[in-house]
Amino acid sequence: MAKAFAASISIVESKAALNPANRQVIDVPSSFRILEQECSSSSSSLASADDEVRVVSLAEYKEAALSLAEAFAEDDVARYFIDVPDREHWTEAEKWKLHVDILEYVTYAHCLKGLVTTVGANYGAVALWMPPGQNMDDFLTILRSGMWRLNYKLSAEGKRRFFNEFLPLLHDAKQAVLGERDDDAWYLVYIGTRPNSRGKGYARKLIEHVTKRADREGRPCYLESSNDVNPKIYRKMGFEEVRRIHLQRGPKNVDLDIMVREPAGYEKNRIEEVKLAHL
Repeated sequence: MAKAFAASISIVESKAALNPANRQVIDVPSSFRILEQECSSSSSSLASADDEVRVVSLAEYKEAALSLAEAFAEDDVARYFIDVPDREHWTEAEKWKLHVDILEYVTYAHCLKGLVTTVGANYGAVALWMPPGQNMDDFLTILRSGMWRLNYKLSAEGKRRFFNEFLPLLHDAKQAVLGERDDDAWYLVYIGTRPNSRGKGYARKLIEHVTKRADREGRPCYLESSNDVNPKIYRKMGFEEVRRIHLQRGPKNVDLDIMVREPAGYEKNRIEEVKLAHL
């Protein structure tokens, strides 16, 4: 999530956001008291019912973002900018709306500058990738995605956590870990599976869709994990933990594990390079 909007994340405002006329309470694990907009029949027809990975178009960003919002409903990082002392008076419905807005902005920006993929019926799982050499911090992307609205939507403490702590921390960690390869890596900014789509191997499909390409290109893949359970899963796909970072402005630290996957044959190639250097 580094390197967009001055090391940023990206985002777009939903003008039709959660109108009481089309609210529906859904059974998703969350303390948000989750509210979901009913998808129109036209948008439902866009969702693939099979298990093939496909690219999400700009016209589908709301549906993909809602899937991620459900997946991250109880995520400590997602709530870190919303569960703040100066928003204690907010209802769970208000917090949920902001959560969805943020994911819409991020998804829209990735549709513009990155790669958004999905698999499963009704956007069962969604991944947001930033390809090598790309970022979301140019003026036009910030404007079109709606990221600039966070200056007005986040509370004072929320802005301090997001802009002054979170984004610089992610940016600096990625740069420190990858070094000169920072612009040469595939960056998995978000990956999430809807609660009712879990256990079907969708996340693996979305990740391997890009890691196979990264292997062909000889590029590393990079991610941050905010869930203690996930590193074990990522290790099975070739990722390794290289660092742990901490968000520290809340009542308790929120930890993120930094993980890197080297391309196939990387170690072998490195050994050969060392041998050649000493000839």
